[in-house]
Amino acid sequence: MKTNRLPFIDFARGIVMVVMAWDHVSGFWHQLHHGGEGVLGRAPPFPNLTWFLERFVSHWCAPSFIFLAGTVLALSTARRLAGGGSQTEITVHIIKRGLALLILEALLVSPAFDLPSLYFGVIACIGVCFIIFSIARRLPMPAILVASLFTVLNHSFLSLDLIPNSTPLGWYLRVILHEPSFDGWPYVGLYPIIPWIGVMGLGWCFGKVITRLYEAGRRRLVAPIAATGAASILLFAVIRWLNGYGNLLPRNGGTLIAWLYVSKYPPSVAFLLWALGGMCLFLATGMLLEGGPRFESGLTGAVSQIGRTPLFFYLTHLWLYRMRLPGVSEPPFYLEMWQTFIFWLVGLVVLWRLSVWYSGVKSRHPGSILRYI
Repeated sequence: MKTNRLPFIDFARGIVMVVMAWDHVSGFWHQLHHGGEGVLGRAPPFPNLTWFLERFVSHWCAPSFIFLAGTVLALSTARRLAGGGSQTEITVHIIKRGLALLILEALLVSPAFDLPSLYFGVIACIGVCFIIFSIARRLPMPAILVASLFTVLNHSFLSLDLIPNSTPLGWYLRVILHEPSFDGWPYVGLYPIIPWIGVMGLGWCFGKVITRLYEAGRRRLVAPIAATGAASILLFAVIRWLNGYGNLLPRNGGTLIAWLYVSKYPPSVAFLLWALGGMCLFLATGMLLEGGPRFESGLTGAVSQIGRTPLFFYLTHLWLYRMRLPGVSEPPFYLEMWQTFIFWLVGLVVLWRLSVWYSGVKSRHPGSILRYI
């Protein structure tokens, strides 16, 4: 394989980045927007179905982001090995990437959400998972697949009671590993390592499979990927109906909100089935569309461009949509939903053009620090 740039992955990642931007702009400018689904077993109520759904659509984002981070890591590792890179060089590069993400989380991401620098968010989680995978990637792929599946399917049974939470260090360690919480300020976090490294591991295995099969016949992959997505969503419905295993937040009634209200922090099996099932459908759609005469232009081209610069987009979109200085937690006024929608669309156009510019700068300076962003 000559490149780790696969258009259908950029397309799928671009979709979830665009949806993620909606979630954040709504969070910055709406009093009624909130999250926290599943933190310490809590289920904050939503005022109505509309507000619930405008948050629910964002559930595709973090799982897809972390899964595809593992996929792209596998692809880039294969490319570096094919180019003559040594295992030691690759390990050091991955560790540097992980450390860069931890620094960016503390310096740019946490202040955007008015959170302390110790906040352990999605970027920090990916950073630590990268550092772990700098070594764990040397394991056979079947071992990574089995370990990842076991983690995803069984992390809800894990107890960290052996780590005392009476001290800041113990509390923070439990938050980072498996118990997201905002109760022990400033030792807070939402994306614990243990469940999410399983998701990244699944993405890594997908990347290894794609490395071998993509060029041989990508069209033959469309049906299996789409079928996996549809089966995941169907299994989500079964698990919610049974209302037992896989539901960290049990279904409380028969309303649409009750069926769809699942735990994100930490991610339940039901949550991941829904989110990764949708991601598979996005991937299959991108695979069907790529190679077409207009795929790299128009709307699909813009979405793919955003997907090619995910970290740059993530860092930039937070401060663009926040529209206020660090430390100013409340906006000067609040927007209606339709106003927020327009703001979101205008911002996406700006972010798309910035992504085009950044891609050009990065390609002209391949050996610079920009390779970590």
